[in-house]
Amino acid sequence: MELWDILTAEGKPTGRTMVRGGTAIRSGEYHLVVHIWPLNDYGSILIQKRTKTKRMMPGIWAATGGAVVAGETSVKAAARELGEELGIVVEPEDLRLVKRIKRKNSFIDMWTVRANVRVPELRLQKSEVAEAKWVNKATLLSMVDAGEFHDYGKDYFNLVCGLVDEIKAEKPE
Repeated sequence: MELWDILTAEGKPTGRTMVRGGTAIRSGEYHLVVHIWPLNDYGSILIQKRTKTKRMMPGIWAATGGAVVAGETSVKAAARELGEELGIVVEPEDLRLVKRIKRKNSFIDMWTVRANVRVPELRLQKSEVAEAKWVNKATLLSMVDAGEFHDYGKDYFNLVCGLVDEIKAEKPE
C-alpha cells in the first residue's frame, strides 16, 4: 500500500495522506509527482517506454518518474525513481530542479540530471519500463506530434528543449 501526502493548492502539506488508488483526490487537493530528464554531454535525452501492462499510458513513451510517497522529499523521490526504473544511481545533489508545475490534482516537479550511460548498461524495471533510448530534441518533438510520446504540453516541452540547449551551450566547440 502506497501513501501520498495531500498538499494544498499552494503545494504545502496538509498533514493528511491518501492511499494510492484509493478514494479519488478531492477538488482543491493535490499530490506530488516527479519527472526526471536524464541528459548526456551530447545534448541527448534519455526516454523510456512504459510497459503495456501499466494502467495509465500503457505502451507509451514518457518521462521517467512517479509519485512522491508520504514523508519523502521531491529530490529523494526523483533519485529513487531514476534508480528503480532505469537503474541509474544518483545522489540527490546530482539532480537539478527545473520547475514545479501545477496540474489538475497534482504538482509535477521536473528534475534533470547529467547521465552519460549507455542503454545496454541500464537496468530497466520490468514491471514499469519496456525499453529506453537516447533521442535528440527534434526526435522527441516528432514523437510527441505522432502520439508516440505522452504530450505534457507545449510549455512543458519548451522547458525540456531549453535544458538540451543549455547542455549544448556548455560544451566547447
